Amino acid sequence: MLDHELVRLPTDPAERSLAESYRHLAREDLGRRGVDPVLRGLDLVLATVALLLLWPLIAVIALAVRVTSRGPIIYRGARVGRGGEVFTMYKFRTLSVDAEDRLGPYLGPELTQLTMGEVTPVGRVLRAGHLDELPQLVNVVRGDMSIVGPRPIRPAFFEELCRDIPQYWQRLVARPGMAGFAQLRMTRETTWSEKLSHDLEYIADRSVRLYVVVIAQTAGRILSRVLSAMVPGRQGRGD
Repeated sequence: MLDHELVRLPTDPAERSLAESYRHLAREDLGRRGVDPVLRGLDLVLATVALLLLWPLIAVIALAVRVTSRGPIIYRGARVGRGGEVFTMYKFRTLSVDAEDRLGPYLGPELTQLTMGEVTPVGRVLRAGHLDELPQLVNVVRGDMSIVGPRPIRPAFFEELCRDIPQYWQRLVARPGMAGFAQLRMTRETTWSEKLSHDLEYIADRSVRLYVVVIAQTAGRILSRVLSAMVPGRQGRGD
C-alpha cells in the first residue's frame, strides 16, 4: 500500500482548491510502475475495438435518449483525474434536465435516493446495464480515464472527502476507471474509507492479471443485473 505518513497536507483551504493543492503531490512519482505503459496500451486497444464494434448500439441509445426526453444526449461532467487534472467525463444522459444542479449539495445514501427520482425511463434501462457509460470509452482513448481504476469523482466531492479522509488524494496517482476494483467489493454499507482502501489496493497491486480480472468480474456482474431485469423472479446482486 502507499505510505500515508510521509506527506504533510496543506491546511489552509482558502489558498486554493484541494484538487490544486494536491496536484503536485500526485505527480511525485508515487505509485508509478513499469506495468503502466502496458495497461495504457491495453486501454487503447480495448477501447478502440469496443467503439468500432458497439457503434450501432451507441447510435440506437443516442436516438432513444433524444426522442424520449428533453435535453442533451450526452451528459458532460467535471471530474478529477490523474495528477489532479480536471477533465470532462462523458455519459449518456440518464437524468432529467438540470438534475445535477438540484442534486449538487448531496452525497452518499441521500444522493443515491434523490437521484432515483430524477432518472428518466430510458435512463433506468441504461443504468441497469451500465450502458450509459459507453461514451467514457472516448475518455479512455483520450487518456482521461482507464478501463480499470478508481471511479472518477466530482471536484466538490473530492475536496469534501479530502477534508474527512486526508489520504483520499492518493487516488490521483492513477487514472480513474470505467470499472473499479472497489465496486466489486462494495456493499450498501461500505464506508468511503473502506472504498478508498480498495482503490489504493488496486493502485498498489495493479498488474495485467488484476486488470483482466476486474474487467471479467465487472462484465459478469453487469450481465447478472441485466438478466435480473429481464427474467421475472430472478434476483440480482446489489451494488
